[in-house]
Amino acid sequence: MAASGSKRTALITGVTGQDGSYLAEFLLSQGYRVVGMVRRTSTETVGRIAHLLDDIELVHGDLLDQNSLIDIVQRFQPDEVYNLAAQSFVPTSWQQPVLTGEFTALGVTRMLEALRIAKPDARFYQASSSEMFGKVVEVPQTETTPFYPRSPYGVSKVYGHWITINYRESYDIFAVSGILFNHESPRRGLEFVTRKVTYGVARIKEGLTDRLLLGNLDARRDWGYAGDYVRAMWMMLQHDEPTEFVIATGVTRSVEELCDVAFSAVDLNWQNYVEVDPRLLRPAEVDLLVGDATKARTVLGWQPEVSFEQMIEEMVQSDLALVREQPHKIWAVLT
Repeated sequence: MAASGSKRTALITGVTGQDGSYLAEFLLSQGYRVVGMVRRTSTETVGRIAHLLDDIELVHGDLLDQNSLIDIVQRFQPDEVYNLAAQSFVPTSWQQPVLTGEFTALGVTRMLEALRIAKPDARFYQASSSEMFGKVVEVPQTETTPFYPRSPYGVSKVYGHWITINYRESYDIFAVSGILFNHESPRRGLEFVTRKVTYGVARIKEGLTDRLLLGNLDARRDWGYAGDYVRAMWMMLQHDEPTEFVIATGVTRSVEELCDVAFSAVDLNWQNYVEVDPRLLRPAEVDLLVGDATKARTVLGWQPEVSFEQMIEEMVQSDLALVREQPHKIWAVLT
């Protein structure tokens, strides 16, 4: 860690994503120097962190390019590294399974190798996922529940999880994995079901469409608030011993319940607008994912602060503002 009294440096991969943007805000509030790694692209991708650009440093790098990672670690000598970058949309992992593996699995190894070579005393956070449990063998899921992933994304996350543990045990790197269950916010991508629903509600409320197509309405998820969950990431790296933590609310909601809360926020009945589209059903659906965050609550003192209802209502209001500002624009910058 940084010397006493000096400003700590944190490197965030995936800084332009939902979690990366909230984590950058949080770390700035804690007095960190924040370095965000972004891929060089020809399109604008900094929508979620536009308000932070004067306060953080962006550097070009790529989880597919080992040398770029080593160079970044050597230059910035981060005290903490948060590896949030991944191909993180489950349906896309079926369409691009090899690319998902390159980013979401092997990309973790490349970042760990960069630390081993250039900054072995850095503290490393790996973004693991509840999708690793997949076809669950017990309910609720804890840090010791066996994995049974049901998608290329889930399989890739299992690799990233175990390679993190392997580097910790092999090279004495302070490396932890946060097994985060679903967490949402107004910055969630439009392709994720929570945001698809709240954005759809906003468009329906404003008269731009009269229906919302969804897949399995009975699917249940343990949904928390992204702002609460990035705080848990930081807390893991402040703990004395590197270990794994499940971060979850312990309560599941169905997609139908999600629709009910979201439509109720604008005084509409979801049943008048929602239609099930069989094309949106997954090839293999996961079972009941619900996390037991007892370890995080007792060891870290972490607990969620924003309720499901508060989160969904905030998302609906945010999307209403977006739709009213430019009603015919699809907000691709937020995906």
